[in-house]
Amino acid sequence: MKTYFTYITTNNTDEAKIIGKALVSERLAACVNIVDGMHSLYWWENEIQEDHETILIAKTSESKLEKLADRVKELHSYDCPCVVNLPIENGNKDYINWIVEETNRD
Repeated sequence: MKTYFTYITTNNTDEAKIIGKALVSERLAACVNIVDGMHSLYWWENEIQEDHETILIAKTSESKLEKLADRVKELHSYDCPCVVNLPIENGNKDYINWIVEETNRD
């Protein structure tokens, strides 16, 4: 089974923790990393915006991608949150198997 890093930007660390805890407790992700202190520049409503954001990286399996994205959108404060999936191509097979096992428990 394929595994993915899901890259998510959030408004702040508190929001990232809320989303991250939900994703892990609901087994939509085996693990999340929260990286604070990102400086973002982006287009929104026809203007360049500048903000401080927090990155959330979730490790998940292919079977959970859609549910994970839906759950993030339910919990997120943004109208259009960044939720993108990056396939894990290579790596520690034991770790990759762990991601699959943890996200496919009932």
